[in-house]
Amino acid sequence: MTATLTESPTTATMGEFERTTNRWGRATMIVGLIFSLAGPLYLVFFADLGVTATQLFTAFGAVAGTFFVIWLVEPLTYFPILGSASMYQAFMIGNISNKLLPAALIAQSRIGARPGTPRGSLAAVMAICGAAAVHLVSLLVFVGLLGTWLISVIPPDVTEVVRVYVLPSVMGAVVVQAIVSLRQVRATVVAFTVAVLVQFVLVPLVPAMAMVATAICVIVTLVIGWYVRKRESSEPVTTEATAEPDTTPPA
Repeated sequence: MTATLTESPTTATMGEFERTTNRWGRATMIVGLIFSLAGPLYLVFFADLGVTATQLFTAFGAVAGTFFVIWLVEPLTYFPILGSASMYQAFMIGNISNKLLPAALIAQSRIGARPGTPRGSLAAVMAICGAAAVHLVSLLVFVGLLGTWLISVIPPDVTEVVRVYVLPSVMGAVVVQAIVSLRQVRATVVAFTVAVLVQFVLVPLVPAMAMVATAICVIVTLVIGWYVRKRESSEPVTTEATAEPDTTPPA
């Protein structure tokens, strides 16, 4: 009875929400993994393509060597903003950094919800649902129905400008939105300083480190940010003055 009374309904509800999304999120990701591997496995084992096990493992090693850093960095980078439920959505949908993350940040900023809080996690879930719906409708209309016509009427110069400048513009907006939403001055300064030093000092001195530059930036920023974070006082706060014993003799 005591646990029920002292536990906040919001905490209980969010706990159930997290348990449900974790259970179904894992199952959905496993099913998606099976479907994504079904085609290649069928071609390798049943289509008589002559692919040997050595070739298969060599190809996997080449891909893993290129993207292994991203496998580690992306979950560490996105989780504090998206939360666990949105992480399942994001990695199933894709286009996280240039579509889903900006949508989540804008939604959290719009309702005044801080990333990492229950309200921020729910805002990210709703924002990703909206972003995915808009994306599917846009694909249906502008690619499925009007794709060929649009490509024929857009001047080549415009296409080149879009290709060169759209991604930097989106990423720049995401960075600014993240800084404004998180409001962590120390972490921002640390991240900016580490990124500049790695990209303009470490990589030119050791070009081989270019492949892991992103991982170095993330890990070093996490470590330094942990030590320079603002620590709250652990001393108990006295809300009322201690009552002094009444030593006045009775009249």
